[in-house]
Amino acid sequence: MAKKNTAEVLINGKIYMISGYESTDYLHRVATYLNEMEEQISRTENYGILSQDEKQLLKNMNLADVYFKADAAREELQQQAEQKDREIYGLKHDLIDARMERERLMAQIQELEDRLSREQKRQEQQAKSASGRRLYKPEQRL
Repeated sequence: MAKKNTAEVLINGKIYMISGYESTDYLHRVATYLNEMEEQISRTENYGILSQDEKQLLKNMNLADVYFKADAAREELQQQAEQKDREIYGLKHDLIDARMERERLMAQIQELEDRLSREQKRQEQQAKSASGRRLYKPEQRL
């Protein structure tokens, strides 16, 4: 089981002891985020005249907005990653097909080179045997 961490943080001018299974650095980052959000929201028009419940509702709405936007961004990134995975899968298959075609063509080239070599040897042998023979002119036989 993970160790529970405790951190003393300042949120909205009040000191709180918060704890969680995340690191103390993370707990401080959460407190900093809440303070930044409070500061940003407090600059909005008519914030001072809102009741505490309305202020809390506004903060909650802002947190929900940030959450849903982050979740949508995560979902989009996940879809992009899945699309990239499909593209990689297709490219791997294309590579395998290309390698198989290359092997087939290399075997075909080897076969053609072997045939060419055999034909050249045959022609050389024919040329040697033809040079050893005497060619008589028909008029010389008479």
